[in-house]
Amino acid sequence: MSNPLYDKAMAALSTVIEPELNRDIVSLNMVKDLTIEDGLARFTIVLTTPACPLKDVFLERCNAALLPIEGIDRIEIAWDSSVPKGVHGNLSMPIQNIIAVASGKGGVGKSTVATNLAASLAQHGASVGLMDADILGPNIPTMVGLGFARPRVVEEGEQKKMVPFEAYNMKVMSMGFLADPNTPMIWRGPMLHSAIRQFFTDVAWGELDYMIVDLPPGTGDAQLSLAQSVPLTGAVIVSQPQDVAIEDARRACGMFDKLKVPLLGVVENMAGEIYGSGGGEKLAAERGIPFLGRIPLQANVREGGDMGKPAVIAAPDSPAGQAFEAFAQALAARVSVVAMSQGDVIPLNIIG
Repeated sequence: MSNPLYDKAMAALSTVIEPELNRDIVSLNMVKDLTIEDGLARFTIVLTTPACPLKDVFLERCNAALLPIEGIDRIEIAWDSSVPKGVHGNLSMPIQNIIAVASGKGGVGKSTVATNLAASLAQHGASVGLMDADILGPNIPTMVGLGFARPRVVEEGEQKKMVPFEAYNMKVMSMGFLADPNTPMIWRGPMLHSAIRQFFTDVAWGELDYMIVDLPPGTGDAQLSLAQSVPLTGAVIVSQPQDVAIEDARRACGMFDKLKVPLLGVVENMAGEIYGSGGGEKLAAERGIPFLGRIPLQANVREGGDMGKPAVIAAPDSPAGQAFEAFAQALAARVSVVAMSQGDVIPLNIIG
């Protein structure tokens, strides 16, 4: 039997638009378990990422939609999330989105950005993997406080797999766990390709909302191997503000264009008095892609990397910590939009 008050409430909620997807929250199936009793409307909103920065926006808009209805004088919202999945072809692993963090040159803080991005998403409750694809110069073990350690091996069916280490609620794998840190890796391209593939096929990652892949600098073998090995939801370009860094970042953008990997956006790292600011924003505007954030140059970021404590963990209230947090939220929102468009999925079937 139809409930007129329930129907009115759902009709009102269908006027509430999800800002990133530009669709109403009812047709996106984001509204769950609506009940109305004694003037109180209770329901759950299922977000497309646990790192969503828009909860206050949804609360304000739902209040505006529901409170004018006679019989409803207050609302109570519970929050849940279901991360949409990008295209993954025949990839057998239950990984929702694989995100490459790249740069056209070294020294721009790409590994720092990747580590803080992964840690921030994990702090919000997402299941996150952090893969160090810089096979020849791995730094991630140091940045997450693990150092040199051998992963244990388990059997999955007839295959043996390495168990990733865990740090700050995220799973981590790197060549730095497998090779002597004092011995240089002198490998040709085919060996790099094989190692990157094995980091996907021979590691027991489990179910992940996001796999963050820290790539080495440049536009060479590792980038090509990653794009050929697994379908990527997209790539984040990391740059410093100055022109020489932007030139190299522009080349990285061109590389992903040729590989048909979506560009999720640009993040400007080390902004401030020494290197200036604005170069990353200019590049994003030039390419017509989102500018995802500006990370200030601060000593606590370097100190956190050396101590194995990312800035979002060690100093979340610092300007850099807050900037990394805002960047992670902006990226998560962007990933949801790109993943849904990649999958060519009806939104009703994505969530719930």
